[in-house]
Amino acid sequence: MAEVTLLDAINMALHYEMAHNQSVIVLGEDVGDNGGVFRATVGLKEKYGCKRVIDSPLAEALIGGVTVGMATQGLRPVAEFQFQGFVFPAIEHLVCHAARMRNRTRGRLTCPAVFRAPFGGGIHAPEHHSESVEALFAHIPGISVVIPSSPQRAYGLLLAAIRSNDPIMFFEPKRIYRTVKSTVIDNGEALPLNTCFTLRKGRDLTLVTWGACVVESLQAAQALSELGIEAEVIDLATIKPIDMASIIKSLEKTGRLLVVHEACKTCGVGAEIIARISEQAMCLLKAPPRRVTGADTIMPYYQNEDYFMIQEDDIIDAAKMLVEGWK
Repeated sequence: MAEVTLLDAINMALHYEMAHNQSVIVLGEDVGDNGGVFRATVGLKEKYGCKRVIDSPLAEALIGGVTVGMATQGLRPVAEFQFQGFVFPAIEHLVCHAARMRNRTRGRLTCPAVFRAPFGGGIHAPEHHSESVEALFAHIPGISVVIPSSPQRAYGLLLAAIRSNDPIMFFEPKRIYRTVKSTVIDNGEALPLNTCFTLRKGRDLTLVTWGACVVESLQAAQALSELGIEAEVIDLATIKPIDMASIIKSLEKTGRLLVVHEACKTCGVGAEIIARISEQAMCLLKAPPRRVTGADTIMPYYQNEDYFMIQEDDIIDAAKMLVEGWK
């Protein structure tokens, strides 16, 4: 079976679900004729027609509002924002309507919508094209946040998101859209939401990460193994709600926690994970938890982008300090 990219897997999941569920609608800027800015929706309009694959105006607020309306009236819309930084014009519809619909109507109406957006840096794009603000959306009650890190998880998690009865922000790490490849069985099998995925077993520390940082984290874990340090690598996958049970189970074995994420450090999801460990499992820790994160700055232009992006050596150094500095 041929290997596919993460971007291919997104396209496969959309094709599968549209073929098997007539209520699934795809909308967004250039999603029809051009297949989207990254070609994630290529071929959908030709196969399912312009009534189910809708090219919107360049108006993110309109995309958000129309998506909420569709979702409350029996459809399952999948809206694409061209970049995560373009979601902000639609924030009122997401926070005030999509997230609150079930509560506001006491369950009479739900909002089974998926809001897709590429996110993260590493492709030498301007600031609004390189945002990593998943923590902002994780703070909104009523909305789940999902981030795949491989073709298999992109396929299975997107299917699960579309089938969910509540709104989901589905952020796709564009830095690895085409660089990470693997086989994906196009059988319509969804992966569970709200759970972590353990990608590598280890005994010395638990390394929690998500999105594109999974690549550097796995590379760092391999390098650490050659130094005699075995890191257990966990892909968080669902950013909200957080599967703390899986993280704590790993900590029972390792006793050390390292969280790696591209987003800014202050008030990031890593801080939330460490706070919960402090509340729920402090006695398991052999050393203070550590974070490797992006800087508390706007994403710099491409000449300085590498200074912002997390490197494999950054993770290795933090892990060595966590293990060797607290023996």
